[in-house]
Amino acid sequence: MANEIVITNLYKAFGRRVKLAIKLAKQGADKAAILAQTSTILALSDISLQIKKGKIFVIIGLSGAGKSTLIRHLNRLIDPDEGQILVQGQDILKLGLQDLAKLRQTKVSMVFQNFGLFPHWNVQDNVAYGLFVKKISKNKARQAVMPWLEAVGLSNYKLKYPDELSGGMLQRVGLARAFATDSDIILMDEPFSSLDPLIRREMQEFLIAWQTKHQKTIVFITHDIREAFRLGQKIAILKASKLIQVDTPTNIQNNPANDYVARIIEDTSKMSQK
Repeated sequence: MANEIVITNLYKAFGRRVKLAIKLAKQGADKAAILAQTSTILALSDISLQIKKGKIFVIIGLSGAGKSTLIRHLNRLIDPDEGQILVQGQDILKLGLQDLAKLRQTKVSMVFQNFGLFPHWNVQDNVAYGLFVKKISKNKARQAVMPWLEAVGLSNYKLKYPDELSGGMLQRVGLARAFATDSDIILMDEPFSSLDPLIRREMQEFLIAWQTKHQKTIVFITHDIREAFRLGQKIAILKASKLIQVDTPTNIQNNPANDYVARIIEDTSKMSQK
């Protein structure tokens, strides 16, 4: 199966001494030591990944691990300091503004943790935003998104505005908007984090069923290992800006790369037994 996304030797740092921070990282210094020496935050250190077409690829890590920074590189909301990113064989770091806009409109959609909705637009128009950008008429776009509103349980709320909805409903609007664009790749940054457990489980099941039917490539960010194991066909584990392990859920459970991964699995097993 072809690779949809290929990331090679990616580095990203935030601060005034980026080059020194990356140099120290290459010499083996950890994130804490680099921060102490340079007052620069090492966000990603030598990340290389291959993401297969038509699969759910989950990136997991604690707060500050670098997972949200990483996913934002895939549509160039953030540019790396070093490294290469290929999307469908195309080096996206070489794209000009016009081609980058086209990439975001046609190939790569994103569901943000903080919803990213337009407060002055109703639910239906928020979901139809990507279709409006593609110059589809408003009437056709509004009709086209109705199946997606029904799929996430919001068809009766199509004329409501974001400030009239709960956090969970807002997140479902974001999901419907990403699905409605029919992009090849969907980036999801902790999309279910604000949902209560029952709705969260329902949305996970919906996502699995939808992906199985449509065979889109999904890159999914979470800090919840149980969610990662439930959704991911392949999982990447980040810790303090570094890639710790990339494998299937079964292989990670059976062959954890180190004590850190083993503890995560052990803690998850204990929680599932309660």
